[in-house]
Amino acid sequence: MRRSRITITLKQQLVEDLDRLVDGEKIRNRSHAIEYIVDRFFQPIIKKAVIMAGGRGTEISTAVIESLIVNLKKSHITDIVICIGYDGEKIRRYFSNGDKFSVKINYSSEKKPLLTGGALLKAKNFLNNEPFLVIYGDVMTNLPFIDIVNFHEQQKALATIALTTVEKPEEFGQLKLHGSTLVNFYQKNKTQPVKSNLINCGIYVFQPEIFDYFPDSDKPFFLEDVIEQLTQKKKVNGFVFEEKWIDVGKT
Repeated sequence: MRRSRITITLKQQLVEDLDRLVDGEKIRNRSHAIEYIVDRFFQPIIKKAVIMAGGRGTEISTAVIESLIVNLKKSHITDIVICIGYDGEKIRRYFSNGDKFSVKINYSSEKKPLLTGGALLKAKNFLNNEPFLVIYGDVMTNLPFIDIVNFHEQQKALATIALTTVEKPEEFGQLKLHGSTLVNFYQKNKTQPVKSNLINCGIYVFQPEIFDYFPDSDKPFFLEDVIEQLTQKKKVNGFVFEEKWIDVGKT
């Protein structure tokens, strides 16, 4: 790992406090103690992510999911749930428990199609009442997930959705913002003509209370229907980014 040399001046008391962390094993020296503390400061509070793989099990989908896992790890998010469907065993076999990627992976498997909302609800028990990321498994992006996580934590929203612009917004769900708050969500195939150039990227951050707004029935439902209702209640924030984003389902 590449490192850069810096020179800093600290109060003597802080230097003594740093030296007490040095044990020769976990913390090797004073420099390592500083790096350890700074690294912990920048790690996100959110540690869990759900990847919605649905019934996908093709080689291209596996490659996309792998890229998402690598990106999550870069943001120190290493506790991952992959939602798979009836033909998702190829994904389970390839990723296993996540050891070869230095992450922890659990699987939430649906025997019948539950749609995005039902699949996420089924994965609830893996989330331990903690905030979490949700990423659709057909999304490729170099967005640093730490950015949307930090934004979510600063805004203290119930839900945050990643937004970007594309050439053909009519092919996606479109959204309008007032400041950072979502004020309109026009779902895909429900609106013509184009209402906004901002589109839903299939990347969300949720507080665990999001499940309080899910339907009580066990029938399949779309996560976007929940988001649309929460948007009307002004409980969703939008995070706009310009990094690369591709929906491989449309390529």
